[in-house]
Amino acid sequence: MSGQGARRLTLREIVLIVVLGVVFGFLYWVFVQAWNGLAILMGPAGDLAQHVLAGSWLLVAPVAVAIIRKPGSGVIAELLAAVVEVVFLGSPVGPLLIISALLQGIGSELPFALTRYRRFTWTTFALSGALGAGLVFFWSALRFGWFGQDILLLRLGMQVVSGIILGGLLAKMLVGALLSTGVLDNFAIGAAGENSSAENATAGPGAAGTAAATEAGPQRRVH
Repeated sequence: MSGQGARRLTLREIVLIVVLGVVFGFLYWVFVQAWNGLAILMGPAGDLAQHVLAGSWLLVAPVAVAIIRKPGSGVIAELLAAVVEVVFLGSPVGPLLIISALLQGIGSELPFALTRYRRFTWTTFALSGALGAGLVFFWSALRFGWFGQDILLLRLGMQVVSGIILGGLLAKMLVGALLSTGVLDNFAIGAAGENSSAENATAGPGAAGTAAATEAGPQRRVH
């Protein structure tokens, strides 16, 4: 199979993206209700509640990318989730939500794209959340007139932190939980795990001993 062919989405992967988009579309709607409740609880600072939960609306993109590991998978999943919110759940944002989803998807997928979809570390997920939240922030700031406010940087900081925690690190935890169930074995993430196990098995006891010796020596963190 050519490299270009290997990058095309298969029918199984397309179905998965659709399922993820629908499921997270409904979850995003639930997060909107949580946002409304949190805004009430925060009283005068209620307008900042959206930044506290901003990362939750980024989840589907890194999850899709980590499972499928092909260009565009995260962006498409995020767009589908937005379509579900607008068309089926009557999001008050309306069609403008599609633009937000596009920016969120691009920002979230970019860190994985820069590694050519080969690195899925905690750091990569954290960067995914940070960029997804940061990129859509400027679109929101333009829409809601935040530019010029004294708390602009506070808004940005809260949103980026939320993106890192809820849109990045939580996404990695979700992917890990799904992977442990075996339901992802037929996707790229499952194949990557199988290849890793096969390489360890082929290497044999000698390699294991070498690995143990390496672990005993000075360590260097690689990301």
